Amino acid sequence: MTKEELRIVFFGTPEFAVESLRRLVEGGYNVVGVVTMPDKPAGRGHHLYESDVKRYAVSRGLRVLQPVKLKDETFIAELRSLRADLQIVIAFRMLPEVVWSMPAMGTFNLHASLLPKYRGAAPINRAVMNGDSETGITTFFLKQEIDTGDIIQQRKVAIGRHDNVGDVHDRLMVMGAEMVIETVDAIIAGKVKPIPQAELLTAGDEPTPAPKIFKEDCRINWNESAEVVYNHIRGLSPYPAAWTQIVGPDGSRYDVKIFETSEPIHRVETVPGRITTTTTRLMIDCADGALKVLSLQLAGKKRMATDAFLRGFRVADFKAE
Repeated sequence: MTKEELRIVFFGTPEFAVESLRRLVEGGYNVVGVVTMPDKPAGRGHHLYESDVKRYAVSRGLRVLQPVKLKDETFIAELRSLRADLQIVIAFRMLPEVVWSMPAMGTFNLHASLLPKYRGAAPINRAVMNGDSETGITTFFLKQEIDTGDIIQQRKVAIGRHDNVGDVHDRLMVMGAEMVIETVDAIIAGKVKPIPQAELLTAGDEPTPAPKIFKEDCRINWNESAEVVYNHIRGLSPYPAAWTQIVGPDGSRYDVKIFETSEPIHRVETVPGRITTTTTRLMIDCADGALKVLSLQLAGKKRMATDAFLRGFRVADFKAE
């Protein structure tokens, strides 16, 4: 079977998935359908927002399916009518067995970690938040339990000391698209030899979870070490962004997102959450040092550099909680 004959159905929603879809389409692979999330209201005007994958698919004249429920009989019938030989899933919902077991050549997923490390919804964030020096990309065949299927290919990538999650996301997006093409070609050629994830665990090791991130997960704990807080901030930047509350001497409170800081600065004595400023510099103490805030965003305002923020907002005698 050639790439022009292989019938592919692609599942995905965000920008991370678009690069792989683009490589498939522009590479001449036979994408017969695209499944993405339903349009949803967004913004103050509640205008319907189309996913990044849908916008690209529509621009290339691809057939788009947007099921609300993946077990809906109408959707299942429509999906089956596409007669897919292979399905590819990138940054989408968990698929029921009736969907992932449908094509004869299976369904594979592109996951942004070195499985079985960081199974779950937020693998890139968690790797950076934990201070890892490397992560990677994995393709694997789907099975019932999420992110547990047999591995097809993996590739490592370094996480730089100053990288934030956006930097790593963009590198993995490009690397992942290349691996998707390699994986499809290997499947067509019959050269795939999947490896059970259990074989990649050394004795006593357990798979690492990467659960979805909620707002409270993003809150900064200034009682942690400066190193932990530094990694926490860059692991959430630029999205969804780490945040703290700054509290004035009169008890007024303001939510502030922090996007970038210096590396940890050693201090002999610290008071976690203490804010010290000059006209251009804002420092916040952690348990064993301090971080110089480089860019931030006051609730309801735009992101800005610290010196610009300090020209319009006086934080003397404030503290961070």
